[in-house]
This record gives sequence, structure tokens and C-alpha cells, in this order.
Amino acid sequence: MNKQEFQWIREPKRYSADDKKIEITTEPHTDLWQRTYYHFCNDNAPVLQMETDEKFFSFIVKTDFSGSNHRFDQCGIVMYLDSENWLKASVEFENDEFQHLGSVVTNHGYSDWATTEIPAGIKSMWYRFSRRQDDYCIECSRDGEKFSQMRICHMWEGAGKIRFGIYACSPEDSGFTAIFTDMEMTECAWKAHDGQQPDDGK
Repeated sequence: MNKQEFQWIREPKRYSADDKKIEITTEPHTDLWQRTYYHFCNDNAPVLQMETDEKFFSFIVKTDFSGSNHRFDQCGIVMYLDSENWLKASVEFENDEFQHLGSVVTNHGYSDWATTEIPAGIKSMWYRFSRRQDDYCIECSRDGEKFSQMRICHMWEGAGKIRFGIYACSPEDSGFTAIFTDMEMTECAWKAHDGQQPDDGK
């Protein structure tokens, strides 16, 4: 991947980037969330993305969050179209016993949050983000070889040109350095469905 094609949305105060590694040091009270349950809108996390109109591809990245130490510290993949249409996947620190591996999909200003608890000792995670037209698949992996599906979703505003990449944030009064490596864009690893055929030829 040509990292020169990536651009910041809300450039962080402290970061470094070269051909092999990107480091982002988060600022306190930064987050991405819209409305649901909490009834607040947070839209100030730093996001580093590239733009594409390619309809079928996968994006892979390894995240290292060994510095996270406060509730909700997080880093991962993101597709940020605008403040009310985006998705993200990450591991969020919770406490010394467990953390949340999860994803958020935000369509037309309302976020969801799908999570599962994983041990607190896990300090790195690979993600694979795949696009098939306006549908998307998010997967995760401990070793970068075997990926497990986290979710499939539809993005109402995700049919045309999109932007995708990485993010990191600390929603509460904390900060840490997130490390991103092994970024690559590949042919779509999310294969076409081979079971029931689409209705009415769609």
C-alpha cells in the first residue's frame, strides 16, 4: 500500500509514520459514537484513511495496544464516510481481567455496538476489512493467518467512493500509543455466497 495516499481526519498532536509502522498517541476524551443508548454524539477521534472506488477488496492491518490501560482505550480499523455514517472495529480496554473485542456500525446517525469479552492479556490483534459493493465484512485474527468473522453489515451510504483506514482514541481521561503494522490491500478475501441465490436475480 502507498501510505502517501492516506490523509488525516483530525490529525493527532503526536504520531509517527514510516513505510513499516504508524504510531498514534491518543488524547483524552476522544471517541467515535452516535446517539444510541448513551444519548451523546462523540466525533473527535483521529482517523487516517485512503480513498477508493474499488468495489471488491480487503484491507488488512495488525494493531498493537499493549500501552492501553484505561477503560475504553481502543484502536483498530475504520471506514469513516462522515460523522453519521461509519464503522469501526477494535479491542477496548476494560480492566485487568477482560477487554471487549467488538465493532460499531453507524448508519444515518445511530451506532450499534457488538462485542465479546476476551482476556486482558491479549495485546495485539489483526483485522481484515472486506468490501463487496455496499456490503462489508469485518474479521479478526490473533496470528494474521486464520481470520474469524466478527460481523457482516450493510452501509446505506457505502455504495460509491469510500474512505477506510485506521483510528485510535481514549474516550475517558487517559492516553496511550497505538501501533499499526503490516498494512496491505488485497483482492477481496470475502468470497461470494455459494448457497441460496439472490431473490429476483438481485
